[in-house]
Amino acid sequence: MERLESPGVRRLGGQCLCGSVRYAVDDAFEYALNCHCGNCRRATGSAFKAFAGIARDRLALTHGQGGLLIHGAPEAGDIRCRACGSLLYSIVRDGAYVHVTLGTLTDAPTIRPGAHIFTASKASWFDITDDLPRFAGHVMAEDDQPAAPAAA
Repeated sequence: MERLESPGVRRLGGQCLCGSVRYAVDDAFEYALNCHCGNCRRATGSAFKAFAGIARDRLALTHGQGGLLIHGAPEAGDIRCRACGSLLYSIVRDGAYVHVTLGTLTDAPTIRPGAHIFTASKASWFDITDDLPRFAGHVMAEDDQPAAPAAA
């Protein structure tokens, strides 16, 4: 993955748990979401995956290219550290975008998650307690309107 210089755009660092793989990404994410689908829960071992989306050419590996584990296809898969297993990002949208896992950033991004998606399949043991919009499926689904937060 080539690094394209983006004049005037702040670069953020990110890395896996063990530090074997490091990356840089422009702080110019187009969207950020909390995904509650079963695949994201299994991939992260958590209640949801907090991620931010950006064009793939705006992320560059800076260390550890040979230490990657690709789960899926190189143009549509999860990219992990081979040594520690950290999920760094997912390649999506026919290989054009990456979904960077926000927890692997070492610098704070400007963006914050704007919604919860796939809440119809969220973990039964987890309660969403914020007021972000909630979507039963994908935020882009035409027939899916934000659901009102459940009363506490």
